[in-house]
Order: sequence, then C-alpha cells, then structure tokens
Amino acid sequence: MLELTMAAVSAAEAGATAGMLMADAPSEPGTVLRVGRDTSLCRLATPDDWLFVSRVHLEFQCAQDGSWHLTWLRGSLPEPSSEVRLTVGEYAQPLAYGGTVPLPRGGSGEVVILDRTAPRSVNVGFYHEV
Repeated sequence: MLELTMAAVSAAEAGATAGMLMADAPSEPGTVLRVGRDTSLCRLATPDDWLFVSRVHLEFQCAQDGSWHLTWLRGSLPEPSSEVRLTVGEYAQPLAYGGTVPLPRGGSGEVVILDRTAPRSVNVGFYHEV
C-alpha cells in the first residue's frame, strides 16, 4: 500500500495543515496515483490557478515486484516553471524533469514541488507500507 498526503502551501499559509488531502492505493502492479491540476486524472489535485504545476505533474506507479516509482512527467513546456525535490530520511535530492526514481520499500518521505516564481509549494508526503 502507498499512502499519500498533500498540502498546497503559500507564504501566507506556511505551517498550516488545513486543506490537506489524502490518497492511497494497494501495491498491485500497474496501480497509479497522480498529482496535478486536472481533477479528472489526478487523485490529489492542486489549485487550478497554480500554473507552476502541470495538469498531471507527478506519477507514482507500482511495478511488477510491488515496488513504487515516482516520475516527474514532462509537461508542454521545454523548461518547467517548478522544481521537484525528494527527501527520504536525511537524504534530499532534486528530481530531473522527466526523471523517475524508486521509492524505498517500507519507507516514507516527502516530495516537494516548488514554484520558481513565488513562495509557494505543493508538499506530498508518502508512506510505502510493506
């Protein structure tokens, strides 16, 4: 099972947890959870006017062996208007635009989508239950 929690945070709301969204999915091959602005495609949707987030920005997908992978999907622009960072424990890394990384089995962490033009972010916490 993969559990996600998401909070959209602007500078005025830093530290607030109101409006936190949650989603989960079983660790079955082919299962997908998406984060973005399009509510018809994404289980966790950001505000419509937060254009630094693509219609479908992040995709969490379960592989054949039950492991989960995170992909920052390429949008319609050649250069993104955001940055994506993955933190697991004390280790933090930027995620490449269009890149995919494995998530730790039985682990937890956070994925942050940072707006390059304003002090706001989308924070997605994850927990991979074995």
